[in-house]
This record gives sequence, structure tokens and C-alpha cells, in this order.
Amino acid sequence: MQIAYVDEIGEPGAFVSKTDARYKTSPAFGYAGFVIPEWNARKFGSIFTFEKRRLFKTEVDAAADPGKWERKGADMFRPRTPETHAQHLRVFLALVAELENLGGKLFYYADEKPIGTPKQTSLNTGERESAAMRETLNRLCTHAEHSSHNLMVLIDQINEAERAKRLPNMYGHILSRASQNYEMLRIVEPPMHVDSVLSSNIQFADWVCAVATRAIDYQVIEDTRYRWVPAQLSRSLRMNFTHESKLHLWHKSVPDFNNSDILRSSRPLHRVIGGQTIGGQNTVLMTKIHEAAVRAQAAKKLAASSSRDR
Repeated sequence: MQIAYVDEIGEPGAFVSKTDARYKTSPAFGYAGFVIPEWNARKFGSIFTFEKRRLFKTEVDAAADPGKWERKGADMFRPRTPETHAQHLRVFLALVAELENLGGKLFYYADEKPIGTPKQTSLNTGERESAAMRETLNRLCTHAEHSSHNLMVLIDQINEAERAKRLPNMYGHILSRASQNYEMLRIVEPPMHVDSVLSSNIQFADWVCAVATRAIDYQVIEDTRYRWVPAQLSRSLRMNFTHESKLHLWHKSVPDFNNSDILRSSRPLHRVIGGQTIGGQNTVLMTKIHEAAVRAQAAKKLAASSSRDR
């Protein structure tokens, strides 16, 4: 059996731009983490715990409950991490090498968000979460099928109300898809939720999510603050992702990103032509066109309403 430990990439809300006052958190949503043979899961967790406690010895020793102390991935990898905390990258890459030695692989799946407010994009956060989880399960099951292993998926804990709402959807998806996609038979149960403070491997999955989030930011956001991603990560991680890892783009003319594509230095969405990048110009233009269309539609509805009133 293989065990997949996953956490969320970004959050499911709307995205306009990194400078928007409200909708600026993440340009994509999905899940990331790693897959490892079950007989090596405990060993990797021990290695992670040892390295975490050595890297953050002062903080761990000062904690009220050292056994439950964790450092979130969002705090591990920041815009200036290579200059201010190079040791964070060094330890992370060493852990990935250990994971590879133990037969594990990194994994990610994310959907780029359409640009716009919730109203402009008719946002349904529940469906966005469900769609990303469905595709995540599909791809993890395919990975398990290729290695002829069964699969168990563990995910960072959410509140009980959300868990109760999501579980029937995940279970229904697995059962319905399994009738014609036999790789879905590899998963033995719907994803189980585990509190990250109790699981070293879930904590490492959170670190992987943070790295995937920064890499996606580098590829999608023209004026990204994470230009260090390819130089620091590409060479070490390019062979460490599952074949099924993917960033699905929203209505773009360039191909989706697969495997380690999110770490490459070239940025297909922001090609340089004649000394100028065209990605950001296109994004701004399309946003303006979309907003104009929304205003025109609203004006049309208002005119029709006024006509009926007369």
C-alpha cells in the first residue's frame, strides 16, 4: 500500500490580482503533498521530526508542548527566503532526497482560477473544492495503479461541519468512477482527516504545498515575488514529482503544466517579445473587457426593467 499525505494549495476564494484590496490570496487552488510506501511512512516521519527539531531547536525547546510544535510552510518559504533563511531550503531539499530514497514522490494538482470577483466569475467555492479533490483522487489512484499498490489518502484536518459535508461527495465520486475506471479500486477509503500537530508527515505535506504555491505564483503572476523558485529548486526537484502532477490552466493558449514544469525558469504565460512581456498586458486587457461586459449586461437588464415598468 501507498499512503498519500495532502494539504490545500492556496484557498478556494476569488482572485483578481496580488494588489487587489480583497481578492489577492492565491491564483490557483488545489492539493499537494507526497506519496510514500506504507512501510516507509513512519521512518520518513521520524526523519522529518528530527530535522524539524534540529532546525528550530530554540522554538521547539521553548514551546509549551514541544511534541505538538509545528512550523507552517507559509512561514518557511517567503519572498526573501534564499537570503534570510537559506537553511529552510537546504533542509527541505534534504528531506525530499530522503523521501526519494524511501520510494516516495511529491505530488500536486491545482486549477488556475478565472480572474474576477465572486460575482464576476459566478464563484461556487464548494464546487471548486470538490472539483479539485476529485481530480486529486483520480491522479493519486492512477499513480497507485501504475505501481500496483493500494492507496490510502490522509489530509490535514478541517472542521467537523466541512468534513461531514465533503465526505459523502468524495465517497460518491470514488464509487461512481470505479465502475469504468478500475484504478479507483486502489483507494481503500475516502480521504481521512488528521490534525497536523499529531502527524509529522502531514506537516511535511504542508511544506510541499507551500513550495508548490510559490512555484505556481512564479509561473502565473507576472510580477511575482518568487523569482528564486527555479534557481533554488529546479535542479534538485525536477525528477521528484509524480507523473500525474498537474497545474490546470484557465482558458489559456499554452499547455497545462505537468510534473516539474512549474519549476522551470522559462514562463510560457509571460513570454518576452521585443523586450516586453505580454502576459500581464493580456491579463489586464481581458480583465477590462470582462468588467465592461458585466457593466453592459447590467445596463441592459436595467433598461429592460425600466421598459416593463413603463
